[in-house]
Amino acid sequence: MGAGTEPDGSSRSDEEWERFLRESVAGAADAPKEPSARARDVAKRLRAEPGRGLEGWRSYTPARPKLRTGWYVVGLLASLVLLVVALAPGRVVDLFAGADSPPLADRPTQVPLAEAARRPTMDEPFRGSPAAGWASGAAGITVPKAGAVGWMSAVEVERALARSRDFLVASGLDRGVLRGERPEKAIALINPHQKDVQDLLKTAFRTPSEKKDPLLLFSRFQPSRTHLVGDVVKTRGQLTYREGEHGALQVTADVTFVYPVTRADAGGDEIVRTIVRRELVLSWDDPDKVITEPGTFSIVSYKYDMTNGGCGAPTGYFTPPFGTDRRADAAGTEVDPYDRNAPVGRGESSGDECGRATRS
Repeated sequence: MGAGTEPDGSSRSDEEWERFLRESVAGAADAPKEPSARARDVAKRLRAEPGRGLEGWRSYTPARPKLRTGWYVVGLLASLVLLVVALAPGRVVDLFAGADSPPLADRPTQVPLAEAARRPTMDEPFRGSPAAGWASGAAGITVPKAGAVGWMSAVEVERALARSRDFLVASGLDRGVLRGERPEKAIALINPHQKDVQDLLKTAFRTPSEKKDPLLLFSRFQPSRTHLVGDVVKTRGQLTYREGEHGALQVTADVTFVYPVTRADAGGDEIVRTIVRRELVLSWDDPDKVITEPGTFSIVSYKYDMTNGGCGAPTGYFTPPFGTDRRADAAGTEVDPYDRNAPVGRGESSGDECGRATRS
């Protein structure tokens, strides 16, 4: 028989012999005991090509299992969202709140009893207070993302929101104003053609009264009596907006300020925290429909809640009670000044009821 001849006289092709030898190398059971010269030539050629191997015949490289990466990431993110909802539901709602949504209510922050019992010091004036974990100054006033409203473009709304917060800073955080100075920067943002507010401003600083008291809009302490402790005022609150009358941009501010103060006379270490929550509604009017000046707003309404700020006749200043004076506040209605769930109750039409803080 020839090198490529079978016992029955048929012949094998090169491809068949190559297949035959591949099976032999892989350990096939039907390999011939004495391969022909042709088979030996093919085997020699295969050995001379080490990179060729057996791949593509009966051997294969298992594919790496597909990892369900997309679903894994989605599942992980869903788990994180559920965790955030469980820990801080109010914050999650905040992410989806619209620009014209009402101010969000804050859950009262609970301070451990052991911590609440610790007295504030000159170095730690917020110790034992829920406000210890609040942001400082303007950082605690949240401003929403701007969108076009009424006569204003999104860019103009963004600018108006920034100036609205500037008013809160100039009226409730400016160090000079807190020490009793006239709030010129804040007043400059108010529409000079708004007669009722301008009348209030003309009278309030000279002869303050219940209806015309600078405290309705500004936070002030009498420097001869009260000193601020440190350089930090704690804040929590936000701005919201919607379309108002005549296509105006109406901005609502709901912000709580916490002022740590002490006696002005040297030697005293008693610290009182005056807590003021303000609600202001501001209207950025269309100059084609309302007489106004560029960069100014009209005040639609103003009101505030205050604790540890004094209960006597209006003086134009907050008058925090120290020592035995604090007993006079004990008869007032109990209020939690850190609970922002309830609407603001005091202000221009609420009389002069003095609230007693359940915690300060």
